Amino acid sequence: MFESLTRSEFLSKEELNALHLYKYGAEDHSLISKHLLSHYWNWCVQFFPMSMAPNLITLTGLFFMIINVVFAIVFAPSMGINEEAGPSWIYFSFAIGLWLYSTFDNVDGKQARRTGTSSPLGELFDHGCDAINCSFAAVLQATAVGLGHSKASVILYGIAMLGFYLSTAEEYHTGVLYLGYINAPTEGVILSCVIFTLSGIYGPGIWMKSMQDMLQVSWLPNVIAKMPISHAVIWWVGSLFLFTHAPVCFYAMYKACKAKNQPFIKTMIVQNIPIATYIVSLYLWVMSPYSSILSHQHFILFAITTGIVFGRMATKVILAHLTKSKFPKFTVLLIPLIAGAVLTNIPAVFPQV
Repeated sequence: MFESLTRSEFLSKEELNALHLYKYGAEDHSLISKHLLSHYWNWCVQFFPMSMAPNLITLTGLFFMIINVVFAIVFAPSMGINEEAGPSWIYFSFAIGLWLYSTFDNVDGKQARRTGTSSPLGELFDHGCDAINCSFAAVLQATAVGLGHSKASVILYGIAMLGFYLSTAEEYHTGVLYLGYINAPTEGVILSCVIFTLSGIYGPGIWMKSMQDMLQVSWLPNVIAKMPISHAVIWWVGSLFLFTHAPVCFYAMYKACKAKNQPFIKTMIVQNIPIATYIVSLYLWVMSPYSSILSHQHFILFAITTGIVFGRMATKVILAHLTKSKFPKFTVLLIPLIAGAVLTNIPAVFPQV
């Protein structure tokens, strides 16, 4: 597991040679992408000069998200509602920023093909930015629905990370980035932009209303009737992950392992140790009764910092896919996260007598 601590971080000659075999593979089955957004992206790419590098387009798109996270830190540090909510314009800014990020993220590939500059580095940089953006998007979403520095925000964050990691691992095994008929980069972005816009119009307090108040029906079970709309959205997103995204990813990896005569169960256990370590350590640190991350409203900083750790994990998987090398089982950036989880829980395990 810890072999990456001792092996060289430089690519071997065999891994470098594998880059010459690079061929980008992606399948986007979204009907919205196929029939609407593809035409929009083709229209947008013509506004970028031929001299502009695709990676610069990717980076520019990421800056829109960074600016919005700064807005959240400055104008809505409590990630809260009512008197703690940010001004309405920042939620409109969230929608514009995410839409521009998505636009630039799709245009960069078209620019690469347009200029004949497609390369493994481009895919690594593109997906690396997407990995880091997971934490940014989760922070903005939690802020827009007024979740605050809460357990619900942590759960939303974890779902985003797990979803992206499984897609990345699937691409490693299959060689193809598969996006289903309903996927996060398309429908998920549209839904988030709608939520941001509604928060801008009505304020994030709208998401704190109960399901009973929204649906105005009497047959709902009491648990659901009293549930805030924001929590219902998290349950819905979590259900989509558990019953659609995760099974599709694991089935695709099962077929790939079977074709390569690899033991599926053992492979999945070993290769999911990094993300399991990440999620468990993150949860134990944040939820420890001796942790001040939520109580002192430090979750945004924590999410950004651990998002960088996740970005490193994801890019190592992407690089292994590009270089046809072994699946990375560890990264040293996990050590501080593990240490934080251990240290904050020592008082709970060994209370002072």
